[in-house]
Amino acid sequence: MRIALAQINSTIGDFAGNVDRIVTAAQAARARGAELVVCPELSVCGYPPMDLLDHRSFVNANRQALNRLRQRLPSGLGVVVGHVATNPTGAGKALRNAASLLADGAVVGSQAKSLLPTYDVFDEARYFEPAAVCRPVPFAGERIGLTICEDIWWESAPDPSGAYARDPVAEQTRAGATMMLAPSASPYHLGKPAIRSALLARVAATSGCPVLYANAVGGNDGLIFDGQSLACAASGRLIHRSPGFREDVAVVDTDSTACAAPAGDDYREVEAAIGIGLRDYLAKTGHDRVCLAVSGGIDSAVVAAVAARRLGPERVTAFALPSRYSSAGSRRDAAALARALGIDFHVLPIEPAFAAFLRTLAPVFAARPPDTAEENLQARIRGTLVMAFANKTGALALATGNKSELATGYATLYGDMAGALAPIGDLWKTQVYALARRINEDGPIIPDATLDKPPSAELRPGQLDSDSLPPYEVLDAILQRYVERSEGAEQIVAAGFEPRLVGRVLQMVGRAEHKRRQAATVIKLSPRAFGPGRRFPIARSESV
Repeated sequence: MRIALAQINSTIGDFAGNVDRIVTAAQAARARGAELVVCPELSVCGYPPMDLLDHRSFVNANRQALNRLRQRLPSGLGVVVGHVATNPTGAGKALRNAASLLADGAVVGSQAKSLLPTYDVFDEARYFEPAAVCRPVPFAGERIGLTICEDIWWESAPDPSGAYARDPVAEQTRAGATMMLAPSASPYHLGKPAIRSALLARVAATSGCPVLYANAVGGNDGLIFDGQSLACAASGRLIHRSPGFREDVAVVDTDSTACAAPAGDDYREVEAAIGIGLRDYLAKTGHDRVCLAVSGGIDSAVVAAVAARRLGPERVTAFALPSRYSSAGSRRDAAALARALGIDFHVLPIEPAFAAFLRTLAPVFAARPPDTAEENLQARIRGTLVMAFANKTGALALATGNKSELATGYATLYGDMAGALAPIGDLWKTQVYALARRINEDGPIIPDATLDKPPSAELRPGQLDSDSLPPYEVLDAILQRYVERSEGAEQIVAAGFEPRLVGRVLQMVGRAEHKRRQAATVIKLSPRAFGPGRRFPIARSESV
């Protein structure tokens, strides 16, 4: 069978636009001889709709859009679409996450999702009732097993609480499925495309059925959907991989003898992920351009570079905001970066404002030596100026902090944390350097001095990050174990890290929790980012 994998970039709640996208993809597939089209999970309403599902108007609009879609699809073509369905049993949750096969104006068959993930960023059990049974849908001489996203990911046992009690793939196979179609909205993280490939190859070989996986593409808030839809022959051989980070309609013959290329998974892909996250955040929130502060340091340089390369330099405004402690080298590096990128660039010295603040605070700061209060004040002045420009022009302010800073609290609340979106907030400092070097492979963009000099916030004379933090190579290794792998202090120490250092780092993470609750939305690039997928209490013992 010739099946089209349609990577749709749905916008949550844009029912008319989403229907148009599905119809356009179906028409393209039909013109290329496809017999069946598979669209992503919840492609009619967009994923994840979250508490919009509590609004009756949203659910009704989803139903009406599905009915319009049935009438608009080309004749002689089957189309699998993801949508919200009502639970007909009257027991449990009122809604289901479903996929329906539409053909010639009719619903040929439907299947609700069986496994509702509640780990990391997922909270589907909050809204949906799981399917009671899994049965194939007859179509064109085949028996189609519809396994929606997690239903096929069961094979990789991603749920940290343990294995699921049901195996939808096995249920569909026992019921006579001859083919598995997987509408999916699987968020990206570094390394995940390779995990998907291995998973689907195993599912195909185990079930003895071809497996076709249509993944969503685009950015929704901090989630990035990378597409890279897949097809596996019944033998488990990967026969197709769609391109990443763009919409695509690919027609695949299930009898193909082709072998698809392996996943890339390098920092070129990370830049593409950040880029589509920036682009779609702007497009889906009604913004046209971004603004940010550039200090001459590595973090702001990377954010500016990715924004300029992926949005276009004409959509980026950067500000150098030097203080009395800013080095001449950092000022030169910021200006050189702006020239290399061709972005709009302004220098706004903060010394007059800083001096005015110090005069105003002098009566209450009397007899107290300078400390982090004066340092943070400079960062907050900078944040205020960037936000003022954003308010005046309608630009979207970008926060430039990295994951190491967010983890340890080495970022100023209402200062360098100010902004709507944090493009590198899920990259450790060491990863930021790796991405910068990858960017410079395309030519001299980020100044060598920015890459080579020791990191510094430049908020006091001679300041270095190493005055307050361990070397980033060590710090990031500890943080990765604690934040992403959920290892405790004993496990981290057992891996060879100094006990006092581990205790200090974990204490910093705990004390910064209140800052992260107020941080900008982070583009998710790792298995566990700071944001809705990581929920820790603010008030808790420092020993945990």
